[in-house]
Amino acid sequence: MKVLLGVGGSRLSYEALETSIDRAREAGDDLTVAVFANEEVDADDDEVEQRVREILDEADFEATIRHLDGEPGPQLVEIAGREDYDRIVLGSGQRSTLGKIQLGSIAEFVLLNAQTPVTLVR
Repeated sequence: MKVLLGVGGSRLSYEALETSIDRAREAGDDLTVAVFANEEVDADDDEVEQRVREILDEADFEATIRHLDGEPGPQLVEIAGREDYDRIVLGSGQRSTLGKIQLGSIAEFVLLNAQTPVTLVR
């Protein structure tokens, strides 16, 4: 399976990376990590990429890393469709104090617009 994982520097995006590595290792998936700057997190895309590389090195796993410029939601949707990815994975979905799932703007956009199946890791 060809998997596109979006990582924007949130704790949940790094957890999604770790989960995706485990699944890719078990299933033989081809994992591409799309790194982007996320206005909801205080980290630029270079810091995010550095952390992604650390996690990949710790797991001893090879993945393609690419940078997204501009709005990450539309880019993830466009890349997944154009390059025939089988799945988009994002870390998102924290619970509010009332127990409802709250999605970030990027995850919401991808869920509403992607023709490719989307998996949220929370």
